[in-house]
Amino acid sequence: MKVIVTGGAGYIGSHTVIELVNAGYEAVIFDDLSNSSASMISRIESITKKEIPFCKVDLSQSSECNDAFNDHKDASAVIHFAAFKSVPESVQYPSKYYKNNIGSLINITNCMDEFQIPLLVFSSSCTVYGDAQELPVKETSPMLPPNSPYGHSKQLGEYFLKNLSSVNSSQIKSIALRYFNPIGAHESGDIGELPNGIPNNLMPYITQTAAGVRQELSVYGDDYDTPDGTAIRDYIHVVDLAVAHVKALVYMRSDKSNQDYEIFNVGAGKGSSVMEVILSFERVSGISLNYKIAPRRDGDISSIYAESTHTKKTLDWSEQYDLDDMTRSAWIWEKKLRDL
Repeated sequence: MKVIVTGGAGYIGSHTVIELVNAGYEAVIFDDLSNSSASMISRIESITKKEIPFCKVDLSQSSECNDAFNDHKDASAVIHFAAFKSVPESVQYPSKYYKNNIGSLINITNCMDEFQIPLLVFSSSCTVYGDAQELPVKETSPMLPPNSPYGHSKQLGEYFLKNLSSVNSSQIKSIALRYFNPIGAHESGDIGELPNGIPNNLMPYITQTAAGVRQELSVYGDDYDTPDGTAIRDYIHVVDLAVAHVKALVYMRSDKSNQDYEIFNVGAGKGSSVMEVILSFERVSGISLNYKIAPRRDGDISSIYAESTHTKKTLDWSEQYDLDDMTRSAWIWEKKLRDL
């Protein structure tokens, strides 16, 4: 079974390609390399011992998208990661986020219908919940007004897929995985999070600071209504998240799946503050981080973490790694990358 992985050279996509190959699928990577590196493909191939077809394509351009799908019209499913993902950047450049994140999804589903590719796993986000009034958030929790254009683009993506599932002319069956904050790296240390330029996410900023690439780490806000004043998120190991995508495909292909559109939370089910992540990293690495407290960023919320019972029961999935596993594997990747 051939699976197209859009954004497959990126952080979550690359780990998912490995888990797909490990599960016996044939993976094809579509990526424009705007926030990833072509070197990641050779790293994936080194780990899997398989040649992975790659197509450099901007999926927000309909003609490029159509040409890429035409070359792989024998695919049976798509896992769609290709989207811009920085909350603060989306606040600064909203049109960029709507054009790419919504435009690419529309183009992809048009191609899926044209070439009769029936299954789609959509990369959604916990940002669809906005400032959640009750924690943990469940799949039935309301989608409140989003705090950023990024979060809104994920809300719109979900609404679009739900509406598409009710249209007779479309045969696409889709699952939206609402995942939380992936960190960590593959156990080999050969792939991990590799953002272009200054990281927007916490973990690569931590490891790059420890490695001397960055002078210091900024902790954005210490005055949130949390036990230590720093923002709380549900951190999940990227390999656990990658496995959830494979489980979603298995589920959609089974007789247990009887709906054309479903949503699932994918998180560890507990919140950790920014300071707790820093302390975990210092504990596993033996390094004292140089960090400073900075003002809050626009678009950031105080706390969010998942209720994942429905996902665990329905998809037969569970997380295998704790916070120390996540920070330790991220540091192993950074050290190997920098030859430390």
